Amino acid sequence: MNHEFFEALALLEKEKGIPAEYLIEKIQNAISIAIKRDLGAEDNIVEIDPATERFYVAVRKTVVEDVEDPALEISMVDALKLDRTAQLGGSVQIPLETKQFGRIAAQSAKHVIRQGIREAEKGQLLQEYQSRQHDIVSATVLRIDPKRGSATLEIGGSEAILPKSEQVSTEELVEGKKIKVYVVDVLSTEKGPRLMISRTHPGLVKRLFEMNVPEIYDGTVEIKAISREAGSRTKMAVISHDENVDAVGACIGPKGTRVSGIVEELGGEKIDVVKYSEDPAQFIAAALSPATVLAVEEISDSPKSCRVTVPDHQLSLAIGNKGQNARLAAKLTGWKIDIRPESGFYGEDEEENEEQAQEAPEEA
Repeated sequence: MNHEFFEALALLEKEKGIPAEYLIEKIQNAISIAIKRDLGAEDNIVEIDPATERFYVAVRKTVVEDVEDPALEISMVDALKLDRTAQLGGSVQIPLETKQFGRIAAQSAKHVIRQGIREAEKGQLLQEYQSRQHDIVSATVLRIDPKRGSATLEIGGSEAILPKSEQVSTEELVEGKKIKVYVVDVLSTEKGPRLMISRTHPGLVKRLFEMNVPEIYDGTVEIKAISREAGSRTKMAVISHDENVDAVGACIGPKGTRVSGIVEELGGEKIDVVKYSEDPAQFIAAALSPATVLAVEEISDSPKSCRVTVPDHQLSLAIGNKGQNARLAAKLTGWKIDIRPESGFYGEDEEENEEQAQEAPEEA
């Protein structure tokens, strides 16, 4: 019987990938609970050793002259039958056979064991999911909720929900489509681990560059900041830790091959890669690319605020369509940016864009 039991443990470990030690711990606890419930024996011993295939279960009772509680005490006469060295006030171990647990105890133990196996599976799945946190995973669209617009995706044999808010508005998801999603977080719930995924998170762009640019992967080039308006435009600031390596050039790749591949993966989303600088003026000027910046002046009475001067003919370019370029630059740098033309004269369209450009930056 013991041999069959340990064979079953080995099979569970092989098929479900659950360590035998974990199952043994759960089984020991289950049997201990069953003994307490059925026999009232609080002090019990449960030892399961797969190395020797030993399965030992016993209760420990105190040796007394007159037994008042049979569940906890044993007479001296009976104790000597089990242990010749027994003494009054001491204790003896009374081995139990499985059949002594009773049907209810056995069912309880079976339930706890099953629950332990489920918990182990959840824990194993949670660990697997957590290893994917802040990473990109491939997924297949299974179905689309016609009311909410959320998409159910298959990821490695499990299902995850991509909410409408985390989908790129310019993308159309259809059943069977293969997409890449970013794992923002992993939550442990009663029903098991739950993946929080996104197609709009800036981390998606960051990981795509880390996967496609060897210089980023090996640490030569570092991504310092990133801001994104999913489906439209992303700005990314990079720095090189090797004077012989051009950070921006490494990200763009020969003839733009690296960045173009990422743009294609993102459905045509524009990507501006700029050089990071510890000097706020230089960083802000680079962040407003493709516009040319003539001067950056810090506003002393307003923290992390600056006034930027650009050529008159590049005012619209610096601000961008509906203020997007200035807005992304503000998110990227963490500075509030006030863009002004060199002449100080604003056209009607520029005045509207200027108001949008002065919005407080969000956290990049």
